[in-house]
Amino acid sequence: MKYKVRIDVSMVYELLGSFMIYATRKWTDNLDIGKRLITEMDERMPEDARVRFIAARQWPLSDYDVLYALVMLRGDHQEIPDFLDWIENSSIDALGELLYPHLPSLSRDEIARIRESYIPLMKLWHTHYFSSVENELRQLLEEDAEEKQTLLPKMDDEHLIEYATSGVILDQVPQENVVLFPGTHFRPINTYCFYENTLLLQYPIDIPEEDEDEPPVVLLRMTEALADPERLRLLRYIADEPKAVSEMAADLNQPYEELMHHLMILRAAGLLRSHLKSENNERFSLRPDGASELQMFLEDYIRLT
Repeated sequence: MKYKVRIDVSMVYELLGSFMIYATRKWTDNLDIGKRLITEMDERMPEDARVRFIAARQWPLSDYDVLYALVMLRGDHQEIPDFLDWIENSSIDALGELLYPHLPSLSRDEIARIRESYIPLMKLWHTHYFSSVENELRQLLEEDAEEKQTLLPKMDDEHLIEYATSGVILDQVPQENVVLFPGTHFRPINTYCFYENTLLLQYPIDIPEEDEDEPPVVLLRMTEALADPERLRLLRYIADEPKAVSEMAADLNQPYEELMHHLMILRAAGLLRSHLKSENNERFSLRPDGASELQMFLEDYIRLT
């Protein structure tokens, strides 16, 4: 299928991603920064501000589809304070006109609830955390987006998506438009939102490492993923053809959650490809480049020539 791919970059995406990690406290076992971010901010943030985040842990995850859609539709509201003020001061009807083509089942009341619940917390998050890292990350994200932009006319859409995401393959998804944006806080996993005719897909990029004597994070992800015999057996089982998690659970007689945990670690290590068909339809297969990259990173670190 032919997709229309667009590269987007905004610090608002990164603000929302970091906010989502802290507010929901999910996926932290699979994120490089997850547990550290939560621990540091629980210690740094004033108690009255921290308490206001507690309720957000119970709010629906689908709210973030709406928030990410608003970032995607931000128009000229590029900077974080301007974006948050725009959402806060726009009428519900004006926001609805933007959102309904992408989320047709969204109600007016949901838009109002999300705005009233999240925007004050996102302002707090920007004040107490994100403003301190914003400038450091801006150049990194913009440079990566520029590199991907130069590849748009040189690579076909599906190969560019797979390259940027380190292994996401779109399996005839019905969405014609694909918006790719770089992020650091969710590294090393991909996140995505399915809209009416658009797939919004975040791909992670690594922050340059300062100490060349330390093993690179990407090498550690690979070696830690392969250190578990269960995951090695899982790689061998998947090698023949792409398989869904439900299929694996039945064949291997293993709990779904346990399998997903292993798959996330292998996927984050760059050893698996993700075949994405819809929000709830994903299969996994062996990523051919994974083994060769392991050898490359290992040889580079130990300076084997």
